[in-house]
Amino acid sequence: MFFAYPVKDRLKGKVCVITGAASGIGRACAIRYAAEGARVVAADISVKGGEATVAAIKASGGEAIFQHTDVCEPAQLDALLTRAIDAYGYVNVWHNNAFKSVFKTIIDQTLEEFDETMRVSLRAYWYGAKIAVTHMLSHNGGVILNTASVQSYFGEPGFSAYQCAKGAILSLTRSLGVDHAPGVRAVALAPGFIHTPAHDGIPPETIERVKQSIPASRGAAPEEVAALAAFLASDEADYITATGVIIDGGYLAM
Repeated sequence: MFFAYPVKDRLKGKVCVITGAASGIGRACAIRYAAEGARVVAADISVKGGEATVAAIKASGGEAIFQHTDVCEPAQLDALLTRAIDAYGYVNVWHNNAFKSVFKTIIDQTLEEFDETMRVSLRAYWYGAKIAVTHMLSHNGGVILNTASVQSYFGEPGFSAYQCAKGAILSLTRSLGVDHAPGVRAVALAPGFIHTPAHDGIPPETIERVKQSIPASRGAAPEEVAALAAFLASDEADYITATGVIIDGGYLAM
C-alpha cells in the first residue's frame, strides 16, 4: 500500500498543465500538483474523466480547471496554453502525459495504428513542448515533464510502436534540456509497471511475466509516480534536467 505525503506549498505559485489527466498517472499527478499548492489545468479528450479529476481536486480544497483537448490537434494544444494563461497568467510546468498505443509486434501492427500512436504519444509531446518552451522563455522559465517509460531504455516483446514513441520521448527530453538551459528544465519520468487502465490492452500473460521480473514484487500505484513528478516539477529539483528518472521497482536492474 502506498501512502501519499504531499509537501504543503512546495508548488505554491506554480501553474501546472497536464495532458491525459482523466485517469491513471495523469489524474494522480494533477491531484498531487494541486495538493502541493499548484493551480492545475487538467486536459484530456475525455470530458467525463477530466471533469472528475478537477472535481476531486476541488473537493480537497485545490484549484483546477478542465480543458477538453485532443492532443493530436495542434490548434487544441494552442487553445490549452491560451486557456491556462487566460485563467492564471502564465504556465510554469507543462506535463506531456497523454498516450495511446496498441501492443503488437511490427508484423501485426498496421501503419494506421503506428501513425496514431506517434500522433498522440510523440508528435503531441513535441508540439506541446514547443509552445510551452516558447512561453516559458519569456516568462521566467519553467519545467517540461514528459511521461516516458522504462521501455525508453530497453526492449520488451510485443511493444513495437510504443517503444518507438517512448524512446523518442527520452531523446526529445534530452534535447530540450540541453537547448533551453538554464531557463527551462526538461525531465522524463520513466515508470515501470504501474496499475492504470492503460494496461487493459496488454495480454494477461505479458503482465504476469513482467510482474514476476520486478524485484519489488509488485506494480506501483499511479500516486507513486505522481509523488516523483511533484518533486521534479518543484524548485527542489533545479539541478535535474535533460535526463530521465526511472521509477520501476528495480526492474531495469535485472
